[in-house]
Amino acid sequence: MKPAVVIRIDLASPVPAYRQIANAIRAFLVEGTFPVGDALPTVRHLAVDLGVHHNTVAEAYRVLADEGWLDLRRRHGAIVLDRSRPRPSRAARPSLVQRLRELTAEAQAAGLAPAVIADSMRAVATELAAGKLTKA
Repeated sequence: MKPAVVIRIDLASPVPAYRQIANAIRAFLVEGTFPVGDALPTVRHLAVDLGVHHNTVAEAYRVLADEGWLDLRRRHGAIVLDRSRPRPSRAARPSLVQRLRELTAEAQAAGLAPAVIADSMRAVATELAAGKLTKA
């Protein structure tokens, strides 16, 4: 039986809903929650579940397809691709740094101390370097 996948978005967040959806699905993909070849929920189904417009979910899926995570085809939906060899991207590093800054700002706004944020980032980096990201 497949594990229950829960995506939560905050419509009051300054982070656009499509980005929150893409980030949540990307985390599940990295963890292996969705195996290669699996179909994700349809755009309309996920939109209804999240209470957002279907174009919001479609944009999140397009972002993930552009990153090489998904194959999008009419009448076939969003199929998980094999990312064992991700495509290198020139924009990846500046984008990563920007997203880390945004996450850091969100964490500080939530009341976390800079030392706690830094320790958390180091712990994730250590897991990544060891090749064992843990499920959240």
